[in-house]
Amino acid sequence: MQLETWLAQAGGRSDPRTGSLSTPIHQTATFSHPRLGESTGYDYSRTANPTRSTLEKALVEVGGGARACAFASGMAALDAVMRLVLESGRKRVLCTEDPYGGTIRLLERFFRPLGIVPVYVDTSDTRAVLRELDAGGAAAVVAEIPTNPLMRVADVAALADAAHASGATMVVDNTFLTPYLFRPFEHGADIAVYSATKYLCGHNDVIAGAAVCLTEEMGARLAAIQNATGGVLGPLDSWLFLRGLKTLAIRMDRQQTNALAVAEFLAGHPRVAKVHYPGLTGDPGHERLRRQARGFGGMLSFEVDDPDLVPRVLATARVFSFAESLGGVESLVTFPAVQTHADVAEAVKNRLGINNRLLRLSIGIENVADLIADLDDALR
Repeated sequence: MQLETWLAQAGGRSDPRTGSLSTPIHQTATFSHPRLGESTGYDYSRTANPTRSTLEKALVEVGGGARACAFASGMAALDAVMRLVLESGRKRVLCTEDPYGGTIRLLERFFRPLGIVPVYVDTSDTRAVLRELDAGGAAAVVAEIPTNPLMRVADVAALADAAHASGATMVVDNTFLTPYLFRPFEHGADIAVYSATKYLCGHNDVIAGAAVCLTEEMGARLAAIQNATGGVLGPLDSWLFLRGLKTLAIRMDRQQTNALAVAEFLAGHPRVAKVHYPGLTGDPGHERLRRQARGFGGMLSFEVDDPDLVPRVLATARVFSFAESLGGVESLVTFPAVQTHADVAEAVKNRLGINNRLLRLSIGIENVADLIADLDDALR
């Protein structure tokens, strides 16, 4: 079956006893045992819950790999993945230099004090990553595709080959593109991680995360970490996650169509100095992402020509909501320098271009003419 069919039927037929098309919500903390020494396969919902198990199976069906784990948030998923890759005993983690700010917060506040050394590198520059790998001691390469918020595009297959040659694990944060547009395991990734709050759930009503492992052995180790640390996704949120997967394809098709139209509008606007969107043919990552993925996604960022225009845009926009997060059906505008990337050092933000003129847009499924008119009014 095609991917759209798998998505539309995600979690379906999971209850043959009743024939329910919707996965049952097993809202229970514990399970009774038939008798001493026997189990139904479910004992305690932190370890496993039937609703979450159905979701985790669906994530493998739609995204590839061997085993998936659903977490209470994207950060819980990334934390567990970091614990997994660091079991190697190696101390360095090579990470995209402009990732979501929470990734930097996790690495700097909680892993660096334990002796782990995060190394931030432009993962769209394969040679720069190779130089860091040649220095030795890397447990993993962690790459976002595209990056947040500058929309840089890595050559994932090249990075994976280099990581494996040095004994490192290749981790891809595929939150922006999802398995519908980009298939990390087909490009050599060992682990795909998601803030499922975003596109996978898609309606700004669930906090969730997921990590999918290429091999069963790695997946079993991740599941052990999930159970031990307890950052699991509850049954109701697992059901909402499954419901979001069913419409992922049609939502993303509309969102990336809208995003391209908005990016083209902004690229021609006199108050806009720069647009970051790999769907534009002139974008540095356009050809690379076109070769790797079936689309360019619904995220973009842009710089206005005057920082004084930023407060006006945020206050004037009516269709776009001034809010954090992304990937939902509603369009959002975010000011990364003071919101998603507040924990990043000012010198680093300035060097990268996460400055006081940069705005990030998450494009929704609204009528694109309304989105463009809203931005046109706000930019006057």
